[in-house]
Amino acid sequence: MLIEQIEHRWLAAFRRTLELCALSAQEVVGIVTESQSRRVNVELAELAVQSLGATPVRIRVPSPALSAPAPVRSTGASDALQQLAPVVAALQRCHLVIDCTVEGLLHAPELPQILKGADGIVPRLLMVSNEHPEILERCLPDPTLESSVRAAMKRLRGAGEMRVHSAAGTELRVGLASARVGGVWGYCNKPGQVAHWPGGLCLAFPAGGQVNGTLVLAPGDVNLTFKTYLRDTIVCHIEDDYMVGIEGQGMDADMMRGYYAAWADREGTRDAYAVSHVGWGLNPQARWDAMTFYDKRDCNGTELRAFAGNFLYSTGANEVAGRHTLGHFDLPLRNCTITLDGVGEVDEGRLVGPATPEAAHSNNKASA
Repeated sequence: MLIEQIEHRWLAAFRRTLELCALSAQEVVGIVTESQSRRVNVELAELAVQSLGATPVRIRVPSPALSAPAPVRSTGASDALQQLAPVVAALQRCHLVIDCTVEGLLHAPELPQILKGADGIVPRLLMVSNEHPEILERCLPDPTLESSVRAAMKRLRGAGEMRVHSAAGTELRVGLASARVGGVWGYCNKPGQVAHWPGGLCLAFPAGGQVNGTLVLAPGDVNLTFKTYLRDTIVCHIEDDYMVGIEGQGMDADMMRGYYAAWADREGTRDAYAVSHVGWGLNPQARWDAMTFYDKRDCNGTELRAFAGNFLYSTGANEVAGRHTLGHFDLPLRNCTITLDGVGEVDEGRLVGPATPEAAHSNNKASA
């Protein structure tokens, strides 16, 4: 296990990220934490804010009691704020919110209200993923990534259909009509923006009934809810967004079926089985093999959502489709081919879309 303490290089990484967020000395920064937050990241955030002359305000709430039938992991839907009006009101009046909650506020119910702002202030929010600071240091945001993610988002918004194929057997069709498209590059520098660090992916939340086909999870693909690399093959049959069959022998498939069943039994619906979002990673600095080097408590796996060329298939809450559940899987797949209206974005796990970040990264190095 790595030691968690203040290191100069980690403070420098936080400071650089806040510089990319265009933090100025006149701004007030709300650092929102809970009792189970990773303390070193909270301390680094506060010191970095002060080093840039801005004013940090730390807002700490107790981590709430468990209400779920199974452990909740990697949802981006923290329930730490508990709809507490004074907390939301305070965050609405901060120019920048640094989110150090355990699960993150990315899909939290309070986020839209926070981003409305108050008293003429519209906050921007940086979600610092619950990672050891060494991971954040390695995945320091690169400004060249922003243009690549924005371009990919534009293509995704303009497409009518995504298709995904793999030699392992994946064959998916995703209708994109009325989908909500998003993307992150690791920092936020405009009012109302939301980002998470590490970043570097684009994705779509499809409308209801738009996803059909077969998803094959092959050895080496990743189950980020369990923070494990798969050793067995799992075949998931998808009809009108929902997994209607999960085939496979061995522990990987058994554990996945059991986790889904726990949510279905508790919630009385099968919404946990349905698609949340689909997309692909664009970050050449993020590594597929990164979890190998860290204890589970040291990483949240956000890096693996963003590694360049992965196809990210996620199940769980999807507001566009009107589904709400805390059951969630993020499943980055390798070696997939992704097309938008027949035009390639990823070819067998390699980025091929226009202005790929690998090309931008190389050009940036050449001009340095």
